Amino acid sequence: MNHQQKLVGQSSAFLETLERVSQVAPLSRPVLIVGERGTGKEMTVERLHFLSPRWENILIKLNCAALPETLLESELFGYEPGAFTGAGKRHAGRFERAHGGTLFLDEIASMSLRLQEKLLRVVEYGELERVGGNTTITVDVRVVGAANVDLPAMAKKGAFRADLLDRLSFDVITLPPLRYRKSDIPLLAEEFALGMTRELQREYFAGFSDTALLRMKAYPWPGNVRELKNVVERAVYRTAADELVTELEFDPFASPWQPHGENSEEAGGQLEVDRDEALNSAGIPGDFKAHIRDYEQTLLQHALERNRYNQRQTARALGLSYDQLRGYLKKYRLSGK
Repeated sequence: MNHQQKLVGQSSAFLETLERVSQVAPLSRPVLIVGERGTGKEMTVERLHFLSPRWENILIKLNCAALPETLLESELFGYEPGAFTGAGKRHAGRFERAHGGTLFLDEIASMSLRLQEKLLRVVEYGELERVGGNTTITVDVRVVGAANVDLPAMAKKGAFRADLLDRLSFDVITLPPLRYRKSDIPLLAEEFALGMTRELQREYFAGFSDTALLRMKAYPWPGNVRELKNVVERAVYRTAADELVTELEFDPFASPWQPHGENSEEAGGQLEVDRDEALNSAGIPGDFKAHIRDYEQTLLQHALERNRYNQRQTARALGLSYDQLRGYLKKYRLSGK
C-alpha cells in the first residue's frame, strides 16, 4: 500500500462510505467500487484489502482499459508454452499470482464480453484455464471491480454481461464526488500542501489565504480529489516558503499564448457541451455554471471596488496574476476603471 496517500475527510458522505468499506471488508465476496474519475477508487480498494483477513497476502491491481483484449486475457489467466508466437515458457496470470489475496480490476467495463464470460467462471467457481492449456486451475481470489460508468445501463444494452454484474455486485460502494464533500476540501488541500512542502524540503507550510479557500470551495472540481491535488501542489511550489498561498491555477493550459488549431473553436464548443452533459448526468442543476459565472463576476466587481480599481492590487487580493485578472475582465466585459 502507498502510505503517502490516505483517505482524508470528515463529511457525512465520506464517513458513510468508509463505514460501508469497513462493513464489507471482512467478507471474501466480490465488491464493485463505482465513482467518477479522481474520487479515490484505488485508495478505497487498498483500504478494503488491508481491513480484510487477506491483508497479509498480496493485492494485485490491473487496469483493464490499458491492454488490448489478447494481452489482457494472457495477463489475467496466464498462458502455456506455445500458446501464441513468443510464448516460450509458462506464464502465471494475475489470478494465480493473487491466490489468497485480492485482485483489483479497474475500468472493468472496458472488458470484452468474451473475457467477461471467462471472468464469470473464476468469480463463480474459482476455476480457470491458462491460454493454450486444458488443465483446470483452482484459485482463491477476492475480486474487486471498479468503474466510472453506469454498469446496469450497459447490462440492459447488452454491453456488459448481466450475470457477471449480478455476481460482482454483492455490494456496491459508490464514492461521492468532491462537489458533495465541500467541508472536506480544506482538509484535503492542507494534506496535499503539507505533502508538497515535505517534497520541497521546506520547514513549514504558511497556509492558504481566505480568498484561495473561498475559490476552492466555489469550484466544481470535475476531476475530483485528483484535480484538487494537482491544483494545490502546483500552487504550493509556485509560492515562496514563507508566504500564504493566494494564487490558484485551475486550468494549467490557460495562457494568452496557448496555440489554437484550425478547429479549436469547434473543439472548444464540443468540450463545453461535453462538460454540460457530464454535470447534468451527475445531478448538477442546469444553471450551475451560470451560478459560478455570477459568483465570479460579483467577486471581481467587489474586489475592484475595494482596491479602487487598481488592477495589480486587485489581482494580488484575488490570488491571480495580472494577466489572469485581465483575462477575467475581458471575459465578463467588466470595466477595469
